[in-house]
Amino acid sequence: MTAIVRNRDFTAPPITRLGLLLPGLGHLAVGEWIIGCGLLAHTALLLTSAIAGFPRFGALLFPGPAGLAYHPVVAAITWIALAAVLWWLAVRRAWPRVLPEEEFNSNRQLFLRTMRRHRTGMMGLFGVLFLIALTLLTPFIAPFDPLHVDAGPKTVPPGWPYLMGTDEFGRDVFSRLLYGGRISLSIGFVAVFIAATVGTTVGAFSGYVGGVGDRVTMFFVDALLALPRLILLITIVGLYRVQGTKGIFLIVVILGLTAWMGISRIVRSEVLSLKQRDFIQAARALGLSRTRILFRHLIPNAFAPVIVFSSLAIGSTMLAEAGLSFLGLGVPPPIATWGVMVNDGRDPLRNAPWISIFPGMVIMFAVLAFNLLGDGLRDATDPKLRGTG
Repeated sequence: MTAIVRNRDFTAPPITRLGLLLPGLGHLAVGEWIIGCGLLAHTALLLTSAIAGFPRFGALLFPGPAGLAYHPVVAAITWIALAAVLWWLAVRRAWPRVLPEEEFNSNRQLFLRTMRRHRTGMMGLFGVLFLIALTLLTPFIAPFDPLHVDAGPKTVPPGWPYLMGTDEFGRDVFSRLLYGGRISLSIGFVAVFIAATVGTTVGAFSGYVGGVGDRVTMFFVDALLALPRLILLITIVGLYRVQGTKGIFLIVVILGLTAWMGISRIVRSEVLSLKQRDFIQAARALGLSRTRILFRHLIPNAFAPVIVFSSLAIGSTMLAEAGLSFLGLGVPPPIATWGVMVNDGRDPLRNAPWISIFPGMVIMFAVLAFNLLGDGLRDATDPKLRGTG
């Protein structure tokens, strides 16, 4: 118990304990506006999902004779985890830790302090986290089934109970927007994960091997970069178009396999610089294998720019999926994604503009959030840029 007291700072203003009542208030009370507003937004989401979802949790959990539905289970776990994190952050602000000098000057703490000072980066971080939490809590928040036709009158403008109106089939736009976000964000994350994995492997191999292998690999990468990505996507999707879940899988794979070239060039340049460092020369002198040097020493040290690039690539990948869906080549209907919803509202745009406007605004918000997050991560991971945010 003595060790715990010694590591706590009881000089924090007592007003920060307002966060124990409502996470975010303690940060706002001491002028930490971005963090406070971000935590308050998540707290509001937490309370809204509890009010809207808990009274009908049983009906969501057992929707019919099919048995248990796992989406509400995921939403419940997310709710508990989000509540725990929010109040833990409130406690940490009310009674912050006193860090030893060694830990205070560590790379991890330097990264965290730089990231907290980066206003736009923190705005992007809270925006991304809010979108993720919103999609995971969707079963509690969405009032209607996104695929339910005639959930309400056709093309009703925004109001109560249809917060974002209905489309020309009587489907609730708000519910489709929430459920569509799960598909759009999943496509972005998984496609970028594929691109980062392939690009990191190819770039690290090319930079470490060098010589003819490096030149041949980079020639192939440059040739792929010369191809317009949209045309390449349209061609591949048009040739191998399938329906249902396989269609979503195809879109994810295609988006991932057409976005790894930029990452490979970044990793290659990092590896070319790192392999001349003393710790790599020492690893060679110790007789370590090339595979061990590559995967245990080079790739981990070259991964910081990959994280930054990936955060930016998620937004562009979501835009690419939305573009394909708008052209009718994206995720097959009736599955809702933000791009599909923009395409659905193309014909009735004059009479019912809300069908396209709301998903279009969410796409813009998501891309902006990921771009701001990438900007913050760039400054926080680059020693030359730290402290400039």
